[in-house]
Amino acid sequence: MIRSLLLASISALALLACSPALADQAPRVVPAPTLDMPAPAGAGLQTAGLAGGCFWGMEGVFEHVRGVRSVVSGYSGGTMAHPTYEDVGSETTGYAESVQITYDPRVVTYGQLLRIYFSVATDPTQLNRQGPDSGTSYRGDIFAANADQARVARAYIAQLTAAHAYSAPIVTRVDMLTRFWPAEDYHQNYLSLHPDQPYIVLNDLPKQRNLQRLLPAMYTPTRAP
Repeated sequence: MIRSLLLASISALALLACSPALADQAPRVVPAPTLDMPAPAGAGLQTAGLAGGCFWGMEGVFEHVRGVRSVVSGYSGGTMAHPTYEDVGSETTGYAESVQITYDPRVVTYGQLLRIYFSVATDPTQLNRQGPDSGTSYRGDIFAANADQARVARAYIAQLTAAHAYSAPIVTRVDMLTRFWPAEDYHQNYLSLHPDQPYIVLNDLPKQRNLQRLLPAMYTPTRAP
């Protein structure tokens, strides 16, 4: 579903955002992962790939995480070269809207990024949708850059499942990242450039506020580029 169809009506968005089916899982601080990836001595910047609905909101959350150096909106999980927003929105390419996060593992660990992801950035019980957006391009998907990231992600999902952190099953996937294509320029930094747009106000700014409210030690008011 192309978001431009949703942006036409503020009232329609409000109804979608407030419907019980889409608001079943309120933001909450989930337990920290018991298996993580501490930074080795002399470690440089690392990357993490995450998908969980509109990349505007994902970018808006992670650009305010301490230790994150940059966040790029884009497309992961498909095989087409140089996919466009329209290609991905057709739901025929296998791509998901995602973000590529570059972070300093000496400041924030991969496991801590996943904790933020599951706490405030996405509802992991929503299958092939998130909020008012539906389709496989809005699926929850952790795109692991290496085997260690995949192991941490799968162990964390198992941990949260065993702890009954949610009232419904976690449907977030874990896939190996094969390629990441940056989205068009007009999608980059979209939340910070359009904070008054109805879609952003209703769906994405609350995620940013929840990061600050629920995980204040991980929040920074300084936005990563």
